[in-house]
Amino acid sequence: NARKNHIDCLVCLGGNGTQKNAMRLHEAGLDVLTLPKTIDNDVAGTDITFGFDSSMAIATEAIDRLHTTASSHHRAIVCEIMGHKAGWLALGAGIAGGADVILLPEIPYDLEHVVAHLVERRHHNKRFSIIAVAEGAVPKNDKNRAERAQPQEEVEGLIQEPVASRVAREIQQAAGIEVRYTSLGHVQRGGSPTATDRLLSTRLGTKAGELLHDGVYNVMVGINGNDCVAVPLAEVAGHTKVVPPNHPWLKTAALVDTCLGDKIEFKE
Repeated sequence: NARKNHIDCLVCLGGNGTQKNAMRLHEAGLDVLTLPKTIDNDVAGTDITFGFDSSMAIATEAIDRLHTTASSHHRAIVCEIMGHKAGWLALGAGIAGGADVILLPEIPYDLEHVVAHLVERRHHNKRFSIIAVAEGAVPKNDKNRAERAQPQEEVEGLIQEPVASRVAREIQQAAGIEVRYTSLGHVQRGGSPTATDRLLSTRLGTKAGELLHDGVYNVMVGINGNDCVAVPLAEVAGHTKVVPPNHPWLKTAALVDTCLGDKIEFKE
C-alpha cells in the first residue's frame, strides 16, 4: 500500500509500542519517522514525551482534591496513577500534590516500612495521609512481582484487582487504620492538554517537518535539554526509560519526608 500510494515516509506518533512497530516497518523496507507521544514518559531517547505533562497535571489535581476528604475524615487514601511499568507519573504528581507516600515500580515497597511511616505521622498528630501508587508498583520479595508489574488488562487477558485496592487492604490490615482507595484510570488520558504539552508537541512537529524536508528518515524526534534532536530509531525501539535510582525527583521527595516504599541511599 505504501509503494502503491507513493509514500516516501510514514510518520508515527506514540509510545513504546508505536516505536517498536515503526522499527518493524523500517526493517521491512518502509522509511519512517516517529515522535514520542505517551502519558507514561517512558520512551527512551527523549527527556520528555508529549502527553506526560497534561496527565501529570490531572493526577496532581486529583491528589489535591483527595486531601479534603482525607483531612476531614482522618483517613489514609490510596490513589492509583497510570504509568505502565515506569513511575514518572506517580512520582511527579506525588511530589507536586504533596503525597506522603509514593510507591513506584522501580522501588519495590516494603510494607513494614510504609506502615511505620504512616504510624509515625499519626504519632506526630498528622491524622491523615495520601499514598500515590503507580499502577506497576509491586511489594518487595514478591514471588509474583513480574506478573503484578503488568498493567491490569495484560495479565491473562483479565481485569485484575486494582493495585490501589491491594495496597489499601495491606495497609489497613497491618496498621489498623482506616484506608480508602481510588483509581484515576483513563481519566488521566483525556481532556484539554496543558500549554506545556501544546508547545512541546508543536516544537517536535516542526522539527519533524524540517527532517522530512531534508530527507532524514528512520529516526525519532526527541528532546535533549532545550534542543529537538533526531535519535536513531534503533536506539529507541525496544528500550524503556524508567526512573533511575539517583534521579533528582527521588532526592527531592526524600528531602520533604516522603516515604518511597523502602530505605534508599543516594550516592553523591
